Amino acid sequence: MTVIMPENKTKFKYIGERIVRPDARDKARGKTRYTGDIRRHGMLYAKLVTSRKAHARVKIDKSEALGIEGVKAVFTYEDVPHHPYNSNQWFSGAVSDEDEYVLHEVAKHVGDRIALVVAETPEAVDRGLKAVKVEYEELPVVIGIEEAKKDETIIYKDTNRCFHKTVSCGDVEKGFEEADYIIEDEGETPKIHHAAMENHVCLAEVDEFGNVVVWSPCQVVFQVQHVIAKALDFPYDKIRVIKAIIGGSFGGKGMPVLEPVTAFAALKMNRPVQILMERRDSVGGTRMRNQSKQKIKTGITKDGKIVAREIEMELDGGAYITNSAAIAMAAGKKAFRTYDIENQKYSGSTYFTNTTPGGACRGYGSPQIHAITEINLNNAAKKIGMDPVEFRLKNAFDPREFEEGAVDQIGMPGIGNARIKDCLIEGAEAFNWKERKEKIREKNTERYAYGLGVAAAAHGNGYHGGFPDYTNVDIQMMPDCRVMVKVGIHDLGCGTVLTMQQIAAEVLDMDPLCINVPQADTHVSPYDSAGTQASRVTYVCGGAVKEGADLLREKMLDIYSRKFDYSREDIVMEDGRISCNGENEISYGKLATISETDFETTLKASTEYRPKANPAVYAVSFVEVKVDKYTGLFEIEDILAVQDAGQVINRTLAEGQVQGGAHMSLGMAVCEEIIYDKNGNLKNENFSKYHLINAPSMPEVRTLFIEKGEPMGPFGAKSVGEIAAVAPGPALMNAINDALDTNITDYPATPERIIKALSEK
Repeated sequence: MTVIMPENKTKFKYIGERIVRPDARDKARGKTRYTGDIRRHGMLYAKLVTSRKAHARVKIDKSEALGIEGVKAVFTYEDVPHHPYNSNQWFSGAVSDEDEYVLHEVAKHVGDRIALVVAETPEAVDRGLKAVKVEYEELPVVIGIEEAKKDETIIYKDTNRCFHKTVSCGDVEKGFEEADYIIEDEGETPKIHHAAMENHVCLAEVDEFGNVVVWSPCQVVFQVQHVIAKALDFPYDKIRVIKAIIGGSFGGKGMPVLEPVTAFAALKMNRPVQILMERRDSVGGTRMRNQSKQKIKTGITKDGKIVAREIEMELDGGAYITNSAAIAMAAGKKAFRTYDIENQKYSGSTYFTNTTPGGACRGYGSPQIHAITEINLNNAAKKIGMDPVEFRLKNAFDPREFEEGAVDQIGMPGIGNARIKDCLIEGAEAFNWKERKEKIREKNTERYAYGLGVAAAAHGNGYHGGFPDYTNVDIQMMPDCRVMVKVGIHDLGCGTVLTMQQIAAEVLDMDPLCINVPQADTHVSPYDSAGTQASRVTYVCGGAVKEGADLLREKMLDIYSRKFDYSREDIVMEDGRISCNGENEISYGKLATISETDFETTLKASTEYRPKANPAVYAVSFVEVKVDKYTGLFEIEDILAVQDAGQVINRTLAEGQVQGGAHMSLGMAVCEEIIYDKNGNLKNENFSKYHLINAPSMPEVRTLFIEKGEPMGPFGAKSVGEIAAVAPGPALMNAINDALDTNITDYPATPERIIKALSEK
């Protein structure tokens, strides 16, 4: 692992340091207990019967299954409440059509939920599952965007077009008239499986107070609570959702899939019920990254200035509404935040198909929108013989500090301290771009061709400006010198808890591992409006923890000054102890006791934090590739990922996020693709046919962080995790096209596609 360190790293005590996660050792040794490892007294096991047809009315014969020893129940659509819901709704004010049920009588995709088998043992569940008889009355299927657009078979209401909207700035037509050249490209990105190590799982029981308690490895406990309340018509306050330890999500566990049916079964059986999916059903029966088809039209001048751009994006939304509108608009907004283009237009449409529904997937629209636009930009630079890095620099936003009320080109919050140019300049220098560019052709042989690629990307930092974005924090100093921070966070495996510990520790000047940050629990945690979504955790939740810690620090200074009659300016807080110029030094824990006994108040603070901004965050990737012209196979010789991080909180965790993001982005570029046949059957619903980049094939990912601060972020920090999964893929595609002098715009660039492009050339 190679990490390029910035020369001007701001020195903090805990921020930016490589503190090891307390749970790392147990996870590495396999000792961590996930939801699938939990056992409750009297627990029942359950599995879903999922449709093997893409569109069909189903009739289910339970009789044989119910006769199997150990099978306690088989539930179908007839047994469950018929309250429609939308699993993408994460708060009560969300407005969207509701077209999902706990179980369905009309299956709309292979993998759809049509029944649930509940039994005493896992073995009995499997026997019962095989004994359920399903009769399908097949209906016409709609597979793919082009088929959906015909509207010959309608999946929902009166048209397959689920959503359409256009946003623009400036005068696009006038901009194209002023252009010296117009460069047009079309391309596609595929449906992608999240491929978390942990399959989807959920556990629910009814406690002695009549609450349904749900253990879920989810991203938003309050969303799970809301969806269960809607689906079962059950009181919010009687639904307790506990965020369980998670074995990866990448957005795939963002929407409740198993939670409503698990809660229903627990209430019905009045016993704990655990549902665990196998890989096949996690692939086909949950959520996927939306497939996209795009048309890009860019107008440029002879000196490389972009004067107009038009983007048309069509998305395959799958069988249910879920987040179709949100993903279409999220993708479009990124296009206006990457480059300073005065005249730009984006049209986004989503369509129903008889395939697995779309959902959140790391980057939330950014991987799709940048996949083709960044190839198009390289083609534009090539048209005028301009270096692709210089072309991007000419059109990138200049750094500028956030100003209250400033907006971007389409009315969103200001882009803040945008450092895309720093990413390009410092990245090109660290990658030795210019010298490599001059000499890259010297490496070519009759069989092998070498190429260089670059791509940039933009993302956000929360929902401010679009949806409610706030979180509550309660923070308390304990008599034993430990701190409890209650905030509704969800660690998805990326180290969120440790990030919050380091932020609080920096404010309070104490050991981060003496700060306890429990994960979200709807009956314990103060309310959080959006959970782990939209790259908001470090920026918003971290900002909330910092504000709470600041308030606690102020209260500690106040209590100490009142107790010992010192001026606040003379008080020193350091390493968990407080004193005044060395006098009356006591521990923070002792101060908590003094606060209670002498002043009848708990040493705690509370805040409801609302971010005042939603700045952009940027990334640039540089790639060198070696392509075998005989086979279409290739090797990544070098990759550098540059991140506009503002300020890194934990350097090891940040590096891991960037490297993991690169793995996901490169996978989409070269091998990952969900494939359906004409009848809607998944052709690669397990890892023997759905190909991921394996460890021996994964290149070393060098990282470089641009740490120039973000005024509204905690200690200057902004998001890293999602933007890390965007730029490497198009950078690799550009490198392949550079090596072969091709224009491959359809993802993934499989050996077959590469050979086809070479033969057509």
